[in-house]
Amino acid sequence: MPLKSGCRQPARQVEYSCRMGGRKRGSSTIAEEADFGWAELVPDRDRPGGWTLLLDGRPMSHVDTVNPARLEFGYMRRLASVVDAAAPKGEPLRVLHLGGGALSLPRYIAATRPGSRQLVIEHDAALVALIRRVLPPPPGVRIRVADATQVTGLSGYQIMLVDIPIEVPMTGVARTVAANITDGTARARAKALRTGGVDVCLMAESTVLNGRHAGNVVLAASSAGLPIAQLREAAAREAFPTKVLYGDVLDRYIGVKHSYA
Repeated sequence: MPLKSGCRQPARQVEYSCRMGGRKRGSSTIAEEADFGWAELVPDRDRPGGWTLLLDGRPMSHVDTVNPARLEFGYMRRLASVVDAAAPKGEPLRVLHLGGGALSLPRYIAATRPGSRQLVIEHDAALVALIRRVLPPPPGVRIRVADATQVTGLSGYQIMLVDIPIEVPMTGVARTVAANITDGTARARAKALRTGGVDVCLMAESTVLNGRHAGNVVLAASSAGLPIAQLREAAAREAFPTKVLYGDVLDRYIGVKHSYA
């Protein structure tokens, strides 16, 4: 359990008898108190070099240090598909991340687009220190400890990836925004952007979009137009049926009477 506030102790080896995601936690798990919860880095027994970050027992990120281009979580693959389609393969990008976790997406971009310049805004200083120590960030990735809602003066990014529960900003910060949001807010957020004339799509597993299961939805928006064909191709490669809602289909889903596409 978390230590009391102000009573942090060094990272320590801990033994668990419970299971996480079907995998037993072992003695090499690293756990310590972060600023906003109890952080654990659990080694992946099935993949050498793999780690899962948990906060208060909830899986937040998975990192494959051997193959950073491999993304375990479906919503992260959908966020990555926006990055993949943003420019020709291998071309460096300028990317802003709101929310860092274990830096899964910054590692992906550094591996697939060497030379990219990336800034990560993460509000948990203790978590950042843990990740820096155990899973150091790759070249080209800077981390700023700050509240993303309070940061100003950022501009000139090609893509902004949002993985924290805030309103999706569409400003001059980045040309394209992709955000991980909850299924309960997807319609309202997409409608607000859509009726404002922004090119928008929603991506998620079919069972999430039709309300059968709760889950993550990725909202992508761009002032320059979205690469829908490429996003649909990426969705078609997923193991579970995944949809990309766009244009008239999206309008019907979110309750917009007239298409802005």
